[in-house]
Amino acid sequence: MITLDLHPIFRNNRDIELALRETLFKAAATGVDVVQIIPGKGSGRLKQRVLAFLGQKHIRKLYVRVETNAGNSGRVLVHLR
Repeated sequence: MITLDLHPIFRNNRDIELALRETLFKAAATGVDVVQIIPGKGSGRLKQRVLAFLGQKHIRKLYVRVETNAGNSGRVLVHLR
């Protein structure tokens, strides 16, 4: 599992998308099964941005499913193909 913590870059949309893209493509290329993305709990806006990014057609091809845990709203698990 690869973990990406978005706390240090939460204010910059461009950096967030770049970090998400790099992490997902790196995980897919190296055969990692799960990517854990930590947007944090906060107001939920960062988590929504992550989910919107993951919803893009060309990104959806990389994974099987996205898991959000009701018990831990500050974490998103992406299960890769």
